[in-house]
Amino acid sequence: MAMALSEAEISARLTELNNWERDGDSLAKNFKFDSYLAGLAFASGVGVIAEGLNHHPDMSIGWRSVSLSFTTHDAGSKLTAKDFAAAAAIDALGYPA
Repeated sequence: MAMALSEAEISARLTELNNWERDGDSLAKNFKFDSYLAGLAFASGVGVIAEGLNHHPDMSIGWRSVSLSFTTHDAGSKLTAKDFAAAAAIDALGYPA
């Protein structure tokens, strides 16, 4: 079972990410795109990353936007290193917030 991070660890790790925000016990970010299909392609890439990490976000695909939210359910729906690793992997795709 994954271990929940302390408040200090969460604060420190947030500074290492590109515009992700803490939303209670979740890590969230909304991405904007020039077209619906660009957002859909991004969402597909996120799905591949999530499957590879075996850590899947809640995802909402809208018109020219994709919202992601991570929490670790097997840690009592708290933030863990898995959430931050997944967010960093998505940041590596190079899409702006």
